[in-house]
Parts: sequence; structure tokens; C-alpha cells
Amino acid sequence: MSQIQRSPFQSAFYVANTMEIFERLAWYGMYTLLASYIMTPTTQGGLGLGNNERGLIMGVVPFFLYLFPVISGALADRFGYKKMFLLSFTLMAPSYYLLGYVTDLVSFMSVFMLVALGAGIFKPVVTATISRTTDDTNRGLGFGIFYMMVNIGGFLGPVLAPVVQKNYGWEWVFIFACIWISVNFIPALFFYKEPERHADNKSLKQVFKEMQQVLGNGRLALAVVPLLILLVSDYAGFISDGKVTLAIAVALISIAVVWDIAVSKANAKTEQSKWYLQKMRIGNKPFMTYLLIMTGFWTVYLQIFITLPVFIRDYVDTSDLVRALHAISPWLHDIFTAVNVDTLSSEISRLASQFTSVDLLQSQVAIKEITSTISSLDVRVPKQVIIDSFTQLAQQSHSAEAVQTMSQELAKQWANDYRQMNPATILSLDFLMIILFQVLISRFIDKFKPLPTLIAGTAILSFSMLINGIGHTFVFGGLLVATSVIIFAVGEMTASPKSQEYVASFAPSDKAAMFMGYYFVSMALGNLFGGLLSGWLYDSITVKLDNPALMWAIIALLGAVTCVALYLFNRHFVDEIAQQQLEQAQVN
Repeated sequence: MSQIQRSPFQSAFYVANTMEIFERLAWYGMYTLLASYIMTPTTQGGLGLGNNERGLIMGVVPFFLYLFPVISGALADRFGYKKMFLLSFTLMAPSYYLLGYVTDLVSFMSVFMLVALGAGIFKPVVTATISRTTDDTNRGLGFGIFYMMVNIGGFLGPVLAPVVQKNYGWEWVFIFACIWISVNFIPALFFYKEPERHADNKSLKQVFKEMQQVLGNGRLALAVVPLLILLVSDYAGFISDGKVTLAIAVALISIAVVWDIAVSKANAKTEQSKWYLQKMRIGNKPFMTYLLIMTGFWTVYLQIFITLPVFIRDYVDTSDLVRALHAISPWLHDIFTAVNVDTLSSEISRLASQFTSVDLLQSQVAIKEITSTISSLDVRVPKQVIIDSFTQLAQQSHSAEAVQTMSQELAKQWANDYRQMNPATILSLDFLMIILFQVLISRFIDKFKPLPTLIAGTAILSFSMLINGIGHTFVFGGLLVATSVIIFAVGEMTASPKSQEYVASFAPSDKAAMFMGYYFVSMALGNLFGGLLSGWLYDSITVKLDNPALMWAIIALLGAVTCVALYLFNRHFVDEIAQQQLEQAQVN
């Protein structure tokens, strides 16, 4: 039996992959540090916010980032990919720069939303380029290569960003993100060749009409969007009473149901009536079901960026990784585990003036604040050492010079004895694994059907979450968490490219960007639910109940539920999707 020969890749395929590297370098350089930045004290240049605010920022803004492709993908099919690339870079570059200079929640979310808009324009266009420049003979390998390029940028971002932050300050993390995005103007302007498109002669009205064929009509949007807004409002504290939230939700659902009954009794013709006279209608039911199930996948997946960095900082002793890196290369050890001694000394002096020895001995809140502040500088000091040291500092409180001298000595000692691995550096292992093994794994899983492969990858992701739950209980906690990240990478390499390949395999040729845009709906909802869930779980279970293992078990359980849902989908909807593919082939 002869093997099918793969077609060569077009030049636009390589240009798109190059732009993806720099866009991901900017995003992950910022995003893998974002959870820490949000909770870093303002005295160190961070935002100084709490877990709920972290969940709000990392849930709501990325939600819109992955929702924008629903519109931008359709517009790209209409107006051209190159124009949309340039628009996205024009939005992202200055917005990344400004992120480092806004200091309150509202301003940060507003500027971050501009970054999200630019990224939301970029995403469906680059994936549609990959889809358009590949065919059935090389699509699996093409998306595998693309995913490897994603992770080259993803690896370099979290490796370089902590070094930049420690040496130059937080604002330079965002300045460098601006620089990486600006580089992309060169390939977009001079080397990108527009792939053949089939939507040039369509009116914009026709493009938006086709969108309803997948997601559903305006009545459905009118029912769902207010419920999502209500959820975010309750989480953000805009509604202080949970009973009020529940009452409003019941009222909204009741109105939608009564509205449908009234329309039905009036015998309105769905296709010809105005949108407000139509019943709620889902577009492509199998595809929409797939997107809803994938929401669970992304909710679990995103915890590695939303929750794990804060968990490592607060609970995991990673000094074993520091020692291992020193044994491998003292030079790399000095680069990647360096502690800014001046900043640490300044924070020790400030905290010493804020808390007395009596405060320390009697107040757990004081100890927690000191520990959290110092941990944000990648130093994990035992509780008793903190109490003893600050008691000695209190005894020197009569002399500011003596306090400053002792703070400097403590900073040097703690930087040497208690330094930790930055969480972003540990997360870079995920991207490194994908760089090294994505093509190999893509070749291996290329012979398997997408959905069973996706189930296997989701199960592996869920298993890695369980390992995180016990990472803080072992002496070699850093090694265990690093192992969980590597296992996570295997699950990601197995599942994520297949999830995109599956969409590309049945997307109509004249709506490729639009369908890839709809794929991001699941990522939008995953970011929203993942961010809100992270903030709530971490605050309610990890902090208040002091039970991080339970938090990770709940996240793993959600992954298991997603696996079951994919299995049921595989049994009940695959035939219907296959029929859609056959009908599309007959049309073409």
C-alpha cells in the first residue's frame, strides 16, 4: 500500500508561522507573569490587587480576546488577511507599551482590552492562513508545525521576561512585548502573500448572515449575553446579594421562554420574520455542541497560566530546582534564579517599619503579608526565620541607619539561602517540550481520529492537575510541579492541534477564517469561566480552607467530565458532521 505524498507548503504558510512566533513571544512574555504582576505589591511596581481581581482580569479580558475572532474572522474573509494583520499590530503595539504605566484596575482592564482586540483580530487570520495554505495531505503536519511555532514564542517569552523584570523593572516586560509586536510589521508588509479567498464578492450583510448559520440567531444572543454579564457583575461585586443575582437570572430566563411561547403562538415564520419575532435558534448544532464541550477543556487547560503561578509562589518550595540548575550550570543559575537584592532590602526595611515584633508574634495577618511580599521577589523564607529576623529589626527601630544596614544583610543572606525558581520559568518547560516533541507526536497521532485523540489528551491534562495538588506536600515540590508541567505538555500536544485540525477539516473553503473564528468561542468561554473559577476556588478553598489539593481535584474532575462529554459527542454527533462534510464535498 503506497503512502500518500504530502504537498509542499506555500510561502504564506512560513510567513504566518514567523509572525506567530513574535506575537506569542509578546503575549506569553506578559501573560505568564500577569498573575504575579497583578498580586505584586505596588511598592515593587505591581498592581497590588487580590485573587478576585486576578480572576476578573484574567477571565473577562481574554474572554473578549477569544470572542472577537467571531467577528474579525468573518471580516478577514471579506476584506483580506493582510489588512487585518496590519490592523492587529497597530492596535497591539502601543497597547502593550501602555500596560506598564497604568496602575489601577479599571485603567489596566481598559488598555488590556485593546491588546485583546488586536490579538482577537490576529488569531483567526493566522490560523485561517495555515488552513488555506494546507490540504488533506499535509494539514495534520501543518497544524503540528504551526503549534510548534506557537510554542517557540511561548518558550522564549517566559524565559526572557523574568530576567527583564528583575533587572529593569515591570514596565520593561510590557515594553519588550511592544517591540516584539512591532517586528511583525516587516513580514506583514513585505513578505506576506494573500492566500486565495472566495468571499471577495460577498456583501458584509451576507457575511454576517452566514455567521448565524453556525452560532444561532439574535434572539439566542439576547438570551445568553445578559446572563454572562450578570455572572461577571456578581463576581466583580457589582451585585452584593447572591439572592438578587439569582432572581435576575430567573427573570431573564423566564422572559426568554415566554417570548418564545408568544412567538410560537403567533406562528411567526423564522426565516422571514424580523429577528425579534423569531424563536431562539441554534445554528450548527453539532458544531455548537463541540464548542461548548471544548469550553470545559479550555477551562482546565488555562489553569496552568491563571492558577499555577500563584500556587507555586504561595505553596511550593522550588529550592530543589534552584540547586539542580546550579549543579547543571552556575551561569544559567545566576541568570534565571537571580534575586534583586536592592528591591528585597527595600521591602524588608519598609515592612520592618510597618510591623513591630508584637504584631508578628500575635498577628497571622502580618506574617502572611510579609511572606507574600517577599515571595513575590522569588524568595521563600521559613516562618520562624521571618519572626526572628523582624524581631531583631524591631530592636533596631531607634536607628534608621541600623535598620537599613541589617535589611541589606538579610536581603543578601535570604537571596543566597532561600531563592526560588520563578513560576514563569517553570511554565516555560511546557513550551520547550512542545518545541522538541510536537512534530514527532503530530506524526504519531496523525493516523488516529481527532476526537478519540482529543479525549486522551484531555485525560492527560486532568492527571497533571492532580499532581499539582500534592506538589506542596513533598520535599522535592519543585521537581514534582515541573514534572506535572511536562505531563501537561504531553496532553496539550496530543489534544490542542487535533481540536483545531478537526474544525479545519469540515470548514467550508469560503468560510475558513469564519469557522476558525467560531472555534475561539470555546476558548473565550474557557477563559471567562477559567478566570472566574480560579479566583473563586483559590480564595474560597486554597486560602480560606487551606486545602489546595481539593482545589486541584475539582479542576481535574472538570477535565474528567469533559472527557465523558467528548465520548458521548463521538457516539452521537460524528455521523451528522460526516454528512455535512459529504454535502460540502458534493457542492464543491
